[in-house]
Amino acid sequence: MQVSERLKSLAEAGVSIWLDDLSRERLETGNLAALVAESSVVGVTTNPTIFAGALADGERYAAQLTALAADGADAARAITELTTDDVRAACDVLREVYDADPFDGRVSIEVDPGLARDTEGTIAQARELWAAVDRPNVMIKIPATEEGLPAITAAIGEGISVNVTLIFGIDRYRAVMDAYIAGLEKAQRAGIDLSRIHSVASFFVSRVDSEIDKRLDALGTAEAVALRGKAALANARLAYAAFEETFGDARFRTLPAANVQRPLWASTGVKDPAYPDTLYVTQLVVDGAVNTMPEKTMQAFADHGVVEGDTVSGRGEESAAVLAALAEVGVDFDDVLALLEDEGVSKFITSWDELVATVTTQLAAVRR
Repeated sequence: MQVSERLKSLAEAGVSIWLDDLSRERLETGNLAALVAESSVVGVTTNPTIFAGALADGERYAAQLTALAADGADAARAITELTTDDVRAACDVLREVYDADPFDGRVSIEVDPGLARDTEGTIAQARELWAAVDRPNVMIKIPATEEGLPAITAAIGEGISVNVTLIFGIDRYRAVMDAYIAGLEKAQRAGIDLSRIHSVASFFVSRVDSEIDKRLDALGTAEAVALRGKAALANARLAYAAFEETFGDARFRTLPAANVQRPLWASTGVKDPAYPDTLYVTQLVVDGAVNTMPEKTMQAFADHGVVEGDTVSGRGEESAAVLAALAEVGVDFDDVLALLEDEGVSKFITSWDELVATVTTQLAAVRR
């Protein structure tokens, strides 16, 4: 077994390394288990895009698809069974990690993104997925839309562990943390053991730079161009400062058995080739955070990533200055955040539709 020393050093700096991918091939070939053993991977995140790709490319689903078709399953039921089976198996691979530290060993599965603006629909599906996977180390992903916030509170209040996804801005992040704590308070009133409830808040990184850099290039001034590649890191570092403030507050301290909702850096694959391919890993090292990475980013860090110590704490003033400078050159940050949320929901809906179409076609082919 060849352990990646660079990834090990990242883990030793307090960053939980989660893989942003899952497929039956990874499970059945032992690839996921190998990443846990050799690459310090302690969690897995999934989304509709990941499952759409896995089912479109994977022949390892054929036998189960045949059985589902013979049983009269439609695409919706088939997708639920295929994806929850994969997530359940991944939870089992990571169970030893979870047993050693319940903050990790986690596998996330997302509600249908078409429910992103439907509070009650999201709550209902969160319950269904929680019961279907039936593993204590699963997390149900709920988007941080305005309609998603009460769904987060409801799910946490019922003892369901939640990965809140599609967070782009600080104000919405504060609302997410408030929704989590409100859920804990609800669970406490219901007599639920708070120590068993866990949550992460997935704060998206690279997409912020992609959109803002495009606007800076369009402005074209020297002042604007000088800000390229600075917005995403500043935004994330301000998010961490908000995390420290919220979970150091008296309100949270009245819940002594409760766990903090850890910040998770998502969308950490670099999209601009002009930037170092480990930028959103090296520059977001802080004890207690999660970084969920596509395998390409993980491999890049294993090859040449460097841990430079804590690159997040104590940089709030510097980061606020970056956002102020963006406003001065004419970037409407609130407009960027609204656009990114809408695009994020739309992209996942598109992937979900592709997944439905793929499974529908596969079921029809089996029935011929």
